[in-house]
Amino acid sequence: MSGTEPVLRNISDTARWAAVYRARESDRQGGLFRDPFARHLAGDRGEQIARTLPSQDRNEWAWVIRTFLFDSFITEQIKQGLDMIVNLAAGLDARPYRMPLPSSLQWIEVDLPEILTYKEEILREAKPACALERVRLDLSNPSARSELFEQLGRKTGKALIVTEGLLVYFTADEVGSLARDLAAPRSFQRWVLDIKLIDIGSPGLVRMIQKQIGSQLSEARAPLRFAPEEGPGFFTSWGWRPVDVRSVLKTAARARRVPLLLRVMALLPESSGRQGSRPWSGVCLLARQ
Repeated sequence: MSGTEPVLRNISDTARWAAVYRARESDRQGGLFRDPFARHLAGDRGEQIARTLPSQDRNEWAWVIRTFLFDSFITEQIKQGLDMIVNLAAGLDARPYRMPLPSSLQWIEVDLPEILTYKEEILREAKPACALERVRLDLSNPSARSELFEQLGRKTGKALIVTEGLLVYFTADEVGSLARDLAAPRSFQRWVLDIKLIDIGSPGLVRMIQKQIGSQLSEARAPLRFAPEEGPGFFTSWGWRPVDVRSVLKTAARARRVPLLLRVMALLPESSGRQGSRPWSGVCLLARQ
């Protein structure tokens, strides 16, 4: 990383950064999950980002718990009989390789060409546990994504949509438009998204993150935008209703992965609705209305 190069060059660099935290958790005795591909996916660039932003290590627990909660929701939904997972902005996610999945499951990864090509090269010798397909697509293109959703909707009876690290970079109108497009295929039954730093962060949390790494995200042309005051209830106007919201902080406290002060804070009552200026995060499962 040169002295003139930004810490985060683009939004794909955040995927390398996230992979570093997955690698560290995988090395931890008694870790909440194991991702043997994470360190290779993060590469030198991911490690350089983590070293350049050491202050963010105090938030490592939140990245880990986010991954753990997504794993939990995906596992539970597979048991409910879904036959397809559509991972939008899949980044460097390695779940098709690292999770015990039915071989009959269709797993569709959608992201920009550069990041998917990079991942394919890194994982070229690995074998996914299920039927994996990658689609190179810019999700900010409404007509292209609608066409893709229509095609995928005809191939499945019950699909789970996964968005991890995507919505917070969209405006509220753009998120609503995406939600409406995802509600169009009747077979798209469930949607799991995270409500921290990524996806529907509370306004208070987004302000806090802006103070910490806002300048780096702006340099990467990925400013934080989406933070609806109504929380998960935002999606009810766009064809989706929240059915399960799990707090990142409370989950981390139960796993004893946060400092004592935060464990005490986790004992306080918490709402999954309007948060105002209170920092809050979670992972939410939505059902198609």
